[in-house]
Amino acid sequence: MSTAIASPGSAASHAHAKASVQFISFAIGSDQYGVDIMAVQEIKGWSGITRLPRQPDYLRGVLNLRGVMVPIIDLRCRFAQGLTDATPTHIVIIVQVHGKTAGLLADRVLDIISADAAQIQSVPRLSRDGRTDFLSGLVTVEDAMIALIDLDRLVADQNDGEGATTQPPLPRLAAGG
Repeated sequence: MSTAIASPGSAASHAHAKASVQFISFAIGSDQYGVDIMAVQEIKGWSGITRLPRQPDYLRGVLNLRGVMVPIIDLRCRFAQGLTDATPTHIVIIVQVHGKTAGLLADRVLDIISADAAQIQSVPRLSRDGRTDFLSGLVTVEDAMIALIDLDRLVADQNDGEGATTQPPLPRLAAGG
């Protein structure tokens, strides 16, 4: 008796890998968001941070993560919904973006979501206010709409390119660690 198993390099497994994507979903208030699971280094509880002078409100400070200074981005604030009143029940999602480390402050982790790439819808662009510029797509899972965050845009300098804003850029991210 033999069973056919697709090898990692076979066309069948390669096509399947492209068609399916996984995200860590989390909440900010009643809104659900997701980030690519491959970018997530770890998830930790909220702890003390060190504020840095003259930074935008959404940059809450830095966290010493095993000797690496990691900038913490308050997603609620970054999405123009006010500052998060962070408590020990909040979480920080540590992500890697182009070899750099950043922390995303959110209310709580929800789940790991698997979706076919074809299920991801584009984000409607009804205005140029920049509030949806950080989103790469929308996916519906069990009647819940999850907004997928484009980490490159979230941490990129906000003063370059066509969609320039008046927000100062993020400080240089810490090297991965």
